[in-house]
Amino acid sequence: MGIVNVTPDSFSDGGRFLDPAAAVTHGLTLLAQGAAILDVGGESTRPGAARVPVEVEQERVVPVIHALVESGARVSIDTMNASTAAAAIAAGARIVNDVSGGLADPAMLDVVADSPADIVLGHWRGPSDQMYAAAQYRDVRREVMSELIGRIEAAAAAGIPPTRIVLDPGIGFAKRAEQNWDVLRSLRELDGLGPRLLVGTSRKRFLRDAIGAEPEDTARLDLATAVTSALAAREGVWGVRVHDVVATRDALAVARAWRGVSA
Repeated sequence: MGIVNVTPDSFSDGGRFLDPAAAVTHGLTLLAQGAAILDVGGESTRPGAARVPVEVEQERVVPVIHALVESGARVSIDTMNASTAAAAIAAGARIVNDVSGGLADPAMLDVVADSPADIVLGHWRGPSDQMYAAAQYRDVRREVMSELIGRIEAAAAAGIPPTRIVLDPGIGFAKRAEQNWDVLRSLRELDGLGPRLLVGTSRKRFLRDAIGAEPEDTARLDLATAVTSALAAREGVWGVRVHDVVATRDALAVARAWRGVSA
């Protein structure tokens, strides 16, 4: 899943693709590099980020989604707003990637249930401007699993079957560095819940901490991301969400060759 941030303030590439034409060009580049899905977002969820009006979010993403779909891309909308999800689906998006797992907007699950779209339910404990206040766990593995089960049940109650659900353990969301690593070590258990599993580690702070990189050192961070992508694939995840498609595709190809598996 290649990331297309149509935002001025995303933590890694904020502002680079705010212009719709630039965002479409970037998305098509990621597609040519091997992305299977393009995840288009118009609101930053970096730690400390403030919410943006839904009208602004939709002005940013809907034209980009329409153009990418017209070009043959499979598109996901990265949003916590039900009305934005509905507008994106109308423009051709076929996955709703909600980092809040349907908690930020009570209408989200009903909107998806009434559509042909799948939904990514992220593990979330509150908005980005309070990102670390809720990073309090007795057993992060068990609590993340339990809370994701709760989101599966809520989606089922809205009419969304497990076959249309993807779970995201929310790496970096309400989790400090070692908590992120603990969750990553439990991917096989999380994959056993039933729905597909998506992991997003790309360029996140806990990787910077692990390798001692600066935020602007994207080459090193993309290499670290590619390593986590290959390790996550070994644990059975369905997808990985990344800024740099080439590095991760290469890492996955090497991992497959190591296992003796054809591409």
